[in-house]
Amino acid sequence: MNRLSNYVLATTLSLGSAQAAPIPSTNASTTYHRVRADGVGIFYREAGPENAPVIVLLHGFPSSSREFDTLIPLLATKYHLIAPDYPGFGLSDAPSPAKYSYTFDLLARTIGDFLEKLKIRDYTLYLHDYGAPIGFRIILTRPDRLHALIIQNGNIYRVGLGAKWTKIAEFWADPKAHPEVLNAFLSLYATKERHVAGTSHLDHHDPDSWIDEYAALSRPGQRAIQGDLLYDYRTNVASYPRWQAWLRDHQPPTLVVWGEHDTSFIAPGAEAFRQDLPDAEIHLLAAGHFALDEKTDEIADLILQFMAKHSG
Repeated sequence: MNRLSNYVLATTLSLGSAQAAPIPSTNASTTYHRVRADGVGIFYREAGPENAPVIVLLHGFPSSSREFDTLIPLLATKYHLIAPDYPGFGLSDAPSPAKYSYTFDLLARTIGDFLEKLKIRDYTLYLHDYGAPIGFRIILTRPDRLHALIIQNGNIYRVGLGAKWTKIAEFWADPKAHPEVLNAFLSLYATKERHVAGTSHLDHHDPDSWIDEYAALSRPGQRAIQGDLLYDYRTNVASYPRWQAWLRDHQPPTLVVWGEHDTSFIAPGAEAFRQDLPDAEIHLLAAGHFALDEKTDEIADLILQFMAKHSG
């Protein structure tokens, strides 16, 4: 071995000893499926040992289970991951609003039936954005099945609503009088901002994320579907006190990991969980609404530590 080779080897070993060991990662076990639930074709991602504890990943707007592509391999070495696309999202069926009522009640019923079809009856829920109102409806329907909660920018407190929700409230009061609200909500600009707002590392964000999401929002029928859901979101805000009361009464183990630069669901929404869950783990991360864009490894590490503490 020549002098240069010896130097390179020594430098490599030195750097390796100074850095933390990477989180084990594998894509080998990820599989892709469809099943009919509540009369709708549901696409889902699955990974990890079938006999391991289950984590169900519920995605946000306007994404799909694809938002978890980077997280799933980091957790699948120890946990069984299930990540469905809601009706109207991703690769799941998108029946017209004339055939399927796009409300959060119905999305929760369909995803609840999806879990029944897969015989998933004991799980931890990861709730992001729209995943929070869907997940809390599922929890209140079958509270005995919840093992723990992981909440990532999934709001259930009024203090967590950012400034844009004032305008959205005008849309709730009279949707036909405020088409500009829905126009802005579905725009390419808003789709991109959900990922990059507040970031100091734009080069860490894959533009395919918002380009693909905007392409999905531009598909025929999506304006009606997403308009119905945005209008129905008012029922989530009305349900906040009931969900908060359930947390106070049941005290499930809870991990909150929150992108503190989120302009839609702002940081006080994360801190507010402490008033109902004094033992919750709350971590504010230097990230935006899609915190996994920048903080995948950190979030995975926090989840693995949290789940290890609550393995019972």
